[in-house]
Amino acid sequence: MKQVYMDYGSASPVDERVIELILPFFNKDIGNPSSLHSQGIKAKRELEAARKIVADLIGAQNQKSITFTSGATESNNLALRGAALRYKDKGNHIITTSIEHMSVMNTLKDMQRNGFEVTHIPVDRDGLVNTEQIKNAITDKTILISVMYANGEIGTIQPIKEIGEIASDKKILFHVDGTAAVGKVPIDVDKEHIDMMTISSNDMLGPKGIGALYVKQGVRFIPFMLGGGQESGMRSGSENIPGIIGMGKAAELAQKEMIDESAQLMKLRDRLIENILKTEYTYLTGHRTKRLPNNASFRFSFIEGESIILQLNDLGITASTGSACSTKTLEPSHVLIAMGLRHEEAHGSLLLTLGRYNTEGDVDHVIGSVPAIVGKLRALSPLYPMK
Repeated sequence: MKQVYMDYGSASPVDERVIELILPFFNKDIGNPSSLHSQGIKAKRELEAARKIVADLIGAQNQKSITFTSGATESNNLALRGAALRYKDKGNHIITTSIEHMSVMNTLKDMQRNGFEVTHIPVDRDGLVNTEQIKNAITDKTILISVMYANGEIGTIQPIKEIGEIASDKKILFHVDGTAAVGKVPIDVDKEHIDMMTISSNDMLGPKGIGALYVKQGVRFIPFMLGGGQESGMRSGSENIPGIIGMGKAAELAQKEMIDESAQLMKLRDRLIENILKTEYTYLTGHRTKRLPNNASFRFSFIEGESIILQLNDLGITASTGSACSTKTLEPSHVLIAMGLRHEEAHGSLLLTLGRYNTEGDVDHVIGSVPAIVGKLRALSPLYPMK
């Protein structure tokens, strides 16, 4: 049976070139970068080299602006809690959108219980936020704006530069969750006025369990992991050297190959979208053009997304029905609900996220499988208007 993996948004394979580079750091080059011996010095050198590569990928001028973490969730927590607590003497108001990742939504929900006020800006039917609404939500107590660069569930890319200009003009900190976008679309933190940015390793085919937070020089925040003062005191704990080196290599590959790879992914993505939308009562979710190059997301009326996933899995196709971080509940996607869909509409979602190793043959297999599965499930559905 042909196997097709189209769930890169949930978990990506690690590039073979990354694996080859990091293997010696598990059993040979095992020095701690805080040690003074030759092994420690080598580890320190490799750590700083990776830091510079990640900084270069997002246009950061100073490699010291990169703090390595355990992943995107920690980076989001560190940015939101650390910055808000550091600047709480200036205000307690935070602005975000209604479609952020749960590591942002739940962190802000907890902060609300501890005295912070949060405004959630709505999005339109395409998942786009209105910059004027953000501007109008600002008060004299606003200290932080947090907006994801692109939504991994629907693919929509937000007007980050415009939001960054608003925040910069008002002297408000601007945090961007770049998890789904870094390595897939060009990003320049200086030109886009980004003060803090969350970065994920595995989302650009690096190792899992490692991520980073970009913090613009001059921005201060309170760390919530204390210890030996690693990462310039921003995030204590012995550094994950194999993971960091792997993330650096993944960032290097992304910077070199992003343009060509994105063009190829867009070609495959658009072919998926064009053909799957031929099935009746099928709709694209997210903006048609302002979207990630690897994201094809749909909703199907009268059937459940979970049923589609299970049927696809039986045919060797791995896909998703929404964010991998919010599927532990039977509730429909908060992203689709925020876009104005009814609960029954949001339940019928299918998310296909492509990656480096997908081929035209993979796309053909999916295109040939989805209509038959949808037809079979609808034939069993009491909601489907049979002709």
